[in-house]
Amino acid sequence: MQLNEDAIRAIVTEVVKTIVNNEPVREVDPSGVITIRTDTVRCEPFMQEGVRLKDVVSLEEAPRMGAGIMELDHTSFPWTLTYDEYDLVLDGVLEIEIGGRVHTGHPGDIIYIPKGSSIRFQTPSTARYAYFVTPANWQENA
Repeated sequence: MQLNEDAIRAIVTEVVKTIVNNEPVREVDPSGVITIRTDTVRCEPFMQEGVRLKDVVSLEEAPRMGAGIMELDHTSFPWTLTYDEYDLVLDGVLEIEIGGRVHTGHPGDIIYIPKGSSIRFQTPSTARYAYFVTPANWQENA
């Protein structure tokens, strides 16, 4: 397969954005469909040591549903959700503690957490997972 100059320019532009701006490799179709390469998402510190996250869509792109990647490293933290959330475990072990019970997710597992839940996100080792929230402006509600 031979790439033309425009295709090479588009690939180089995405790589530069990923490296310089800490932006994941993604494709945005004029229809609004967005494809994000989760392995290129570089999370940033959040709340405390051992917790990192990165939203992967903006409110302008997806005003009703948010998405991002979160990483935990030998840590736990309490959280009360003011939104509905699905978590898709990509790597490691994600534990959600609620009411003294622990729900454990492994790679490929999906965990749903309803709005209003007071939980503890935790991992005995490390976890990397994709989160999907509605409404999209979860940080304003937190």
